[in-house]
Amino acid sequence: MTDHATRQHPSTDDAAWDPAHPPRQDGRTVVVTGATAGIGYFAAEQLAAAGADVVLASRSADRLAGARDAILAQVPGAHVRTVVLELGSLRAVDEAEAELAALPRLDAVFLNGGAMSMDPRARTSDGHPLLLGTHVLGHVRLLAGILPALTATAVEHGGEGRVVHASTGFVARFRPGFDDPARVPRLGIVAYARAKAVTEVLAFELDRRLRAAGHPVASLVTHPGVGVDARTPHRPGIRDGSTPYRRNPYTPWAQGKDAAAWPGVRALTDPGVRGGEYVAPREGMRGVPVRVPTPAPTAHPGADAVRRVWERVEDLAGVELRV
Repeated sequence: MTDHATRQHPSTDDAAWDPAHPPRQDGRTVVVTGATAGIGYFAAEQLAAAGADVVLASRSADRLAGARDAILAQVPGAHVRTVVLELGSLRAVDEAEAELAALPRLDAVFLNGGAMSMDPRARTSDGHPLLLGTHVLGHVRLLAGILPALTATAVEHGGEGRVVHASTGFVARFRPGFDDPARVPRLGIVAYARAKAVTEVLAFELDRRLRAAGHPVASLVTHPGVGVDARTPHRPGIRDGSTPYRRNPYTPWAQGKDAAAWPGVRALTDPGVRGGEYVAPREGMRGVPVRVPTPAPTAHPGADAVRRVWERVEDLAGVELRV
C-alpha cells in the first residue's frame, strides 16, 4: 500500500474553502454517527447534497426514518441509508458494525455521536461511564470492525479513507487529564471534555499508526465551535416546534448547528486536508472551517502516555484496534 502521508494532495487554501460548495462526493459512501439531530444531521445533509451515499447511524429507528425524510425533502433524489447504532451497548455496536462492514463500499466515517448527559453517575448498559462509553468506547469498537472495509475501499478505488473524530473546544479550555480514561470527574462538563481529550489522543495516535503501516486511511480531528438552536435552520422533526429548544448563553457569539457541521464535512471531503490535522472554526466558536495547530497535550503527550491510554481503552471496549 502507499503511505497516504507521501501522496500529492491538491492543496486547498483555508481562505478559498467554501462550506456551501464542498467537493463533489459522487460514488463515495460516508457514515455519520449521531445523525438524527444537530451537527450530525446537518453534516449528513451537506454530504448528501454533495452527492455522497450517506449512511445515517443512530440508536432510534424512528428518528433515523425522520432524519432520512428531512434530508430527502432538502435534497430530492439523495442516496440515504440508515443503520441502527446504540453506542451505549457494545453488543449493539457489533451488530451495527457487521451491517456497515457489509456495505458495497465504505469511504469515510464521521464519529460524531454520543450521549450528552452531564450526570456523572450515568452508565452504559455495559456499566461504563456514559460519556466515555458512548463517545469513546462505542466508537473504538465500531472502528475496529470497519477499518478493514475502509482500507479495502481505498485500495480498490485508489483513494484515501477518512476517519474523522468529533472533539470539542472544551478540551483546550478545561485541560482535563486522561491518564485513567475510566475516572469520571464530578463536573459533567469536565467529564465530557475528558472523554473528548481521550478521543483526541486516540485519533492522533491512530493516524501515526496508519501511516507507519502504510494504510491508505487518514485519521483527523475536528471541533464544531458552538452551535445553538436559536441560529439553526428549521427542519421538520429535526429543528422545529416539536423538538426541545435549549437556550444557550453563547448565542450572540455562536452559529447554527448547520455551520457547526462544516469542520466535520471539510475533514471528510477536502483532499488537501491530511491525516493528523485538526479542523475547527476560524473564530473559535464560529466561522468557516480552517486547519488549526494540533494541541500538544493530546497530539504529543509522550509515547508512554499514549500507549497507556490506547491499551486501557482497548481493554474497556473489549477489542483490539489493529492497524
